[in-house]
Amino acid sequence: MPGILALFAYRQDTGAVLSELSEVLLRGPSPLSRGERELIGAYVSGLNGTRFCANAHGAFAAAQLEGGESVVRSVLDQPTGAPVTARLRALLRIAAEVREEAGPVSAQALAAARAEGADDREIHDTVLIAAAFCMFNRYVDGLATDLPQDPGYYTEAAKVIVAHGYAMPQKPAEEALHA
Repeated sequence: MPGILALFAYRQDTGAVLSELSEVLLRGPSPLSRGERELIGAYVSGLNGTRFCANAHGAFAAAQLEGGESVVRSVLDQPTGAPVTARLRALLRIAAEVREEAGPVSAQALAAARAEGADDREIHDTVLIAAAFCMFNRYVDGLATDLPQDPGYYTEAAKVIVAHGYAMPQKPAEEALHA
């Protein structure tokens, strides 16, 4: 199994907790859409150079955002010119700061996000998603997980995540992906 799925299968006790965290962060109640939250995760993963997470969550975001893959590619390649709202662009700046340094988000980034209409909950959720993805990225890369051989893997995985979420399946993850 590629990426984090192998790690979740190896340690199902921690995998279940991390899956639940993903479910809450990326699909639970939030003023940010599921697609926006997935995009933040993909963006942080791209900045960290974690190809599995950037590709997987990029596909999950693309499946849930208007503009799909072209919007995701734009954000990953050049967020300042990407066709997203100014609010989301400002939140991506906050996510980048969280990823860059363990310290307070700059007053400038907070002011810019608030000026574009982001509220405290959106800022909170952005910081938490960015911080969690830094952990997930280090987990995936630290244990040198495999990348999928089939480029269509991410599209198929997106169908499963969009339909069923992050709860760990009762059957092996690879079987759930091909069900």
